[in-house]
Amino acid sequence: MSHRICRLFSFISMRDSSFGMRGLSNHQLSCCVNTLLQTLSATWELGEILDKWEAAAVREERCNVPLQLKRVLSAMKSDTSCPHRAFLHSLDSNRIRLGTQHDADEVFLSILNLLHHQMDDKHLALEIQNLYKISVETCVQCLDCSSVQTLNTYLLSLPLHVKEDHDSLEGCMTSFFEHQELRGIDCCFCAQCEKKTPSKKGVKLLSLPHILSVHLKRFRNSNGDTRKLDCRITFPETIDFSETVKEAFSSDFNQNDCKYTLHAVVVHSGYASFGHYTAYVRQRGSQHWYYADDSHVHQASWEKVQSSYGGNHSSGTAYMLMYRRGSKEAVQQPQLSG
Repeated sequence: MSHRICRLFSFISMRDSSFGMRGLSNHQLSCCVNTLLQTLSATWELGEILDKWEAAAVREERCNVPLQLKRVLSAMKSDTSCPHRAFLHSLDSNRIRLGTQHDADEVFLSILNLLHHQMDDKHLALEIQNLYKISVETCVQCLDCSSVQTLNTYLLSLPLHVKEDHDSLEGCMTSFFEHQELRGIDCCFCAQCEKKTPSKKGVKLLSLPHILSVHLKRFRNSNGDTRKLDCRITFPETIDFSETVKEAFSSDFNQNDCKYTLHAVVVHSGYASFGHYTAYVRQRGSQHWYYADDSHVHQASWEKVQSSYGGNHSSGTAYMLMYRRGSKEAVQQPQLSG
């Protein structure tokens, strides 16, 4: 999906040394990528993996997304000039075009895919993938013969359907893991019956990742038109999935820690055909929230983050949520000791 329009202005990149965050200039409608760079920078585990990568043998550096990402994430932590234009051009050379309106979740998944395929150190590439990997078990039961087909696969972002009225993250997740009946044109092929039959489909979690990316699907396609749902969707700062979506876990799920803490929110403002991306990110050292709007970065409160719940056509709405495994107190400990 490529239908959002960034605001057509740019600012000089800036960095406030008092809290160590850098703004990024809007270069050829780059607010979507700028926002994702802020969330990736707040995911310090990704930067630490890239720092271990020796990229000396990389050919065609300008086109190599992981190399340019490594450089820009490093620069965003320093006082040096921030080369995010080189990263933008590396994406452009890989068909994520400059001057084009993009969908944040699609670009996020494309970046992860390019990291996986363009890093020559496959062990580190797999480390990055595992950072976001949600392993799931999909079961399809034939309603005629009761035979069950099971497929294990994975997601890098959890796509949650949004209702058109008030909803919550917990409610969206409950709906995602509910069994669905597939009939008519949605019937599945049953190997036992050797034909398409009515079926019941369910998805269960096999494992949760260290970084859980959630995509709130606020855009609806209807009769060739796309519209945005500005309905209110609440989400918590901390969540224990073992308590909120107990029915989502497979019998093979053996993970003990299901507590997560929010560390980044991708926000979309405007309408389906005209909008702008910004981000709220939690700073690693202080754990304070900051708001990044291209070059402009300033401190924000949790109450301000909550304003992205939606319900107001004139304000921005949360489009992607990034959660880190660990309670709020637990994720602070490494920072305090470091």
